Amino acid sequence: MTNHILDYLEQTAAKYPDRIAFADEHTACTYQELKKNSERIGTGLCRLISRNTPVPVFMEKSVQTIQVLMGIVRAGGFYVMLDIHQPSLRLQSILDILQADCLITSRMYEKELEQLGYKGKVLLAEELLQTEPEIRILEGIRRQAKDTDPLYGIFTSGSTGTPKGVVVSHRSVIDFIDQFTYIFHITQEDVIGNQAPWDFDVSVKDIYSALKTGARVEIVPKRMFSFPAQLLDFLCERQVTTLIWAVSALCIITTLRGFSYKVPDKIRKVLFSGETMPIKHLNLWKTYLPDAVYVNLYGPTEITCNCTYYVVDRAYEPGEALPIGKAFPNETVFLLDEENREVREPGQKGEICVTGTALALGYYRNEEQTSRAFVQNPLNTAWPERMYRTGDLGYYGEDGNLYFASRRDFQIKHMGHRIELGEIEAAMEQVEEIERACCIFDEEKKKILAFYQGNIEKRELKQKMGIRLPAFMLPNGFYPVERMPLTKNGKIDRKELMKGRK
Repeated sequence: MTNHILDYLEQTAAKYPDRIAFADEHTACTYQELKKNSERIGTGLCRLISRNTPVPVFMEKSVQTIQVLMGIVRAGGFYVMLDIHQPSLRLQSILDILQADCLITSRMYEKELEQLGYKGKVLLAEELLQTEPEIRILEGIRRQAKDTDPLYGIFTSGSTGTPKGVVVSHRSVIDFIDQFTYIFHITQEDVIGNQAPWDFDVSVKDIYSALKTGARVEIVPKRMFSFPAQLLDFLCERQVTTLIWAVSALCIITTLRGFSYKVPDKIRKVLFSGETMPIKHLNLWKTYLPDAVYVNLYGPTEITCNCTYYVVDRAYEPGEALPIGKAFPNETVFLLDEENREVREPGQKGEICVTGTALALGYYRNEEQTSRAFVQNPLNTAWPERMYRTGDLGYYGEDGNLYFASRRDFQIKHMGHRIELGEIEAAMEQVEEIERACCIFDEEKKKILAFYQGNIEKRELKQKMGIRLPAFMLPNGFYPVERMPLTKNGKIDRKELMKGRK
């Protein structure tokens, strides 16, 4: 039985030692090399950290980076990838929450790291890779490990303006990946084209599907998603067979008519998630790659990647809703109404709730938010059973499938990211000239709209927000108002604000 994620790596390295595990634009490593280099990094790190403590990684995704991640796990810690392109203030907030004793980076990122003012010990990946492995020490660390130990942390947007660190255990990833690779027939013959950033949980499926099966991961350079011809050349040259991508990434190719240039005809699996897949774009993909399997995946970071899936088994017309399907094995997905009663009637909306092994451990150093989202299953009064409230509304179709309806609160899905509008509002309100701020997501146009009271030009406001928020969280439109309209309860009247935009 697999109890630790390194079991995947060691079993695969024994079976396929010389098979390429990960490749980026410039280099590659075999499974045996990945195992050995993780032992070097783990040995260099293990004396500097305690078990189950976070180790931030300030690097771009690469072959070297995957070696660092596995080295952290081997040392008994858990990794937290930091997006080096995010604003310094947001990264500083994450580091303040983690309170990590050390951080790993590469020589090429030292200058950017200096801007964060990190006070802990900075370790260089290049130096850690020179460490002589001490297998006896690493085996001792491994003997203390439990499958409920944390494996990674991913920071999502927080409604109070502070990011939330979702912590996921080895057991949750193993539970999910064992089913994921079996259901979608991922094997050592697959070549996975990695699109997702490694601080985004879509990438978990790429990384651990490969470690489990011996598949190869080709890390697609980020810049190529701005140049479809380069992207399609890469997919063809690297003979990619499997895409596990955010919807927005797939739509880049079809929006810019990439298939008129070249069709990557080795692709056999297209799995997508993050937001609703536009039927027009799905149908274009199916036109050019008719023999591929298309799968709609659903689920927030807190339940380890995905909790439901739907294999597209018929043609859909624009305007039709695409199901999110049924639950993965060993997970229970159900709907609750506002009185915590189960919703079963087709067409009736309820909050999507999840129970099972795949639930995350909770939010790092955030007991309040954890207790709010991870609660006792109200349908079970016999024993303690953790349930995660997704905040998403769903409904059952007449076909028995589950469908996504909308967000329950002000958390949205935008450009493949889960975003709290409250965090954007908090960033606006930190701008000196802003008196009141309100953000609304236009579901029809898929745009974030920012309304504000204050004497500041739109361009200046956007620039000031840009030092606090990543680009994907910046509003698409800014609208000054003389005074915020209020409801009878004294809250900002969002419907009234939107009337002026129709």
